Amino acid sequence: MISFAKKTLSLLILIVLSPFILLFFLLIRLTSQGPFIFKQKRLGKDKKPFILYKIRTMVTDAENLKSRIANLNEADGPVFKIKNDPRYTKIGKFLSHTGLDEVPQLVNIIKGEMDFVGPRPLPVMEANKVPKKYERRFSILPGMTSPWIIRGAHNLTFAQWMQFDMEYIDKKNPLYDFLIFSKTLRIIILLIIKNY
Repeated sequence: MISFAKKTLSLLILIVLSPFILLFFLLIRLTSQGPFIFKQKRLGKDKKPFILYKIRTMVTDAENLKSRIANLNEADGPVFKIKNDPRYTKIGKFLSHTGLDEVPQLVNIIKGEMDFVGPRPLPVMEANKVPKKYERRFSILPGMTSPWIIRGAHNLTFAQWMQFDMEYIDKKNPLYDFLIFSKTLRIIILLIIKNY
């Protein structure tokens, strides 16, 4: 259950970031066709499905093109990840590599479907392939960020990713969440500088 304070904070952050969101909206509409927001069904707490929101970073038929580039998958396990995915739009690559495309998930927090910190929510097909020994990752709300993000993300194996989720659940407390979120913000700022 998400506290009223977290929902209020999410709304305030959205208001503060609204000029940037408007800028991203204009850039995306001027450089590619399709909706501004990408919606995808994910599995959250207790494997309850919900619609996750992101700023669209790829071409509109990206999901249909996945099978054609399956050989480029850089992740092991039941997940699909390509750091320099050819489906990215020009502005989308910047947004994805800096994590700014995740901002709309503040709406998911307001709706009580996500938290600021927690295991990253997986698409339904990938979530259903997670080995039973890692099922505990579905016992809490998924997060906008997680230990996986601050420990290297794309450089980690699937087993390491899942193990970090298990460790996070065991250690979860407000201070630990604050540290993870603070480190995530630092990473985002450094990535923006690097990719600008």
